[in-house]
Amino acid sequence: MAGAAASLGTDPLTLADLFRVASAPGFDRWREQVRRTGGCSDPVHLSGSTVTRDRRTGDVLYAYSTADEPGGRLRVACGNRRASRCPSCAWTYAGDTYHLIRAGITGDERKDVPVTVRSHPRVFATLTAPSFGPVHNRPASGRCRCGTTHPEADPLLGTALDPGRYDYAGAVLWNNYAGQLWQRFTIYLRREIAARAGITQTALKESCRVSFGKVAEFQKRGAVHFHSVVRLDGPDGPPTPPPAWASVGLLDDAIRAAASRVAVSVPASGGFAARTLGWGKQVDVQPIGGLGHEDLTEAAVASYVAKYATKAAETTGTADRRIGELAELDKLHLPAHTRRLIEACWRLDDAYPDRLLAQWSHMLGFRGHFSTKSRAYSTTLGALRQTRADYRAAQERRERGLPDPDDTPEDSTLVLAHWTYAGHGHTPGESWLAATIARDIKTNRDTAREALADLTEDQEGKR
Repeated sequence: MAGAAASLGTDPLTLADLFRVASAPGFDRWREQVRRTGGCSDPVHLSGSTVTRDRRTGDVLYAYSTADEPGGRLRVACGNRRASRCPSCAWTYAGDTYHLIRAGITGDERKDVPVTVRSHPRVFATLTAPSFGPVHNRPASGRCRCGTTHPEADPLLGTALDPGRYDYAGAVLWNNYAGQLWQRFTIYLRREIAARAGITQTALKESCRVSFGKVAEFQKRGAVHFHSVVRLDGPDGPPTPPPAWASVGLLDDAIRAAASRVAVSVPASGGFAARTLGWGKQVDVQPIGGLGHEDLTEAAVASYVAKYATKAAETTGTADRRIGELAELDKLHLPAHTRRLIEACWRLDDAYPDRLLAQWSHMLGFRGHFSTKSRAYSTTLGALRQTRADYRAAQERRERGLPDPDDTPEDSTLVLAHWTYAGHGHTPGESWLAATIARDIKTNRDTAREALADLTEDQEGKR
């Protein structure tokens, strides 16, 4: 048993549970359920039943109950966006984010974004936090201020050179107010665009609309920063062309000016001094595609944004769950720099109770959304999920021989359903099997994507 466990890379207890699951009478159905969740790491368990009847005759068209399922439960995907919690659901979330962001860059008629947006001014902007003290890094010169040339994976990177002088309170307060900083940035951006166009803000609304899609990313030092696609449209959004004065250069200049103007005041409280928060001096703005910017392609930007949509603060080594009390830190084996940031959240909590710093200490104070967009940027994540759900529902109707709602009156069928929550997660053996299923699904998808990319490249080469 021990030799087999070693060959599978797992412990004997997990291996024993794996054999139990594989030899259970309902294993094939369990495996099918898990495959339908995409190999979800923490599926939600439901128990209940559903009956579809013909409303006119009362005949039962379809009936389903979890009584015949393995363990009397139906397993559905958890839908968690964090890769640290569920890689398979995070992969789906990243795919949705990719399509959402790319639709706003290239246009997609299926997502109600015309392809003409490709001719609108579009930039990829990054706004960062200011310095809270020197940290170990890899500068262009190659040598850090500590005198060392750090390898890329050095755990010291991003940590304070002098923890005693590092502004940990300022760092977590900045993270906590980052959402407000972004909100004020969008307000100032519109003002700066109007000023450069030589028009009033009222006139700006009547001639131009600013659209964006953004994602937050944690740097190794524990400070959050934002990547955003910013686009200028006509007054009614993507379908309308921007005014003649709208240009990438004007947008670039306006973004930098707006970022420099943003300021959020934090009052003194509980012995902590008042401070003013703003963006850091490093503001990067790059045109998307176009002459001299071929490397920053539309697909590359969408992939980059999607990559960080599934991450939180794990890059700093913090916990991916809320911390109930400081005593828990002793059990988490956190990097010293990350632990000091969490402790700063707890120290500041009484002084700024409305900021919920202790509650969000596992996020180093950040309490905003990791992925957001303006209303007119492109489609929504909800719409993408609904499209996927509708597709699966249509598949199931065909398999069950049920009528298509588009071909029958709306009131022709009646669905009666009753569901209750019955738990979540996997046993150790189930977890191992689910991870294997998730890897197989991802491998198949990656292979199909590469084949499609090769085919597309061949077709473009023949033109």
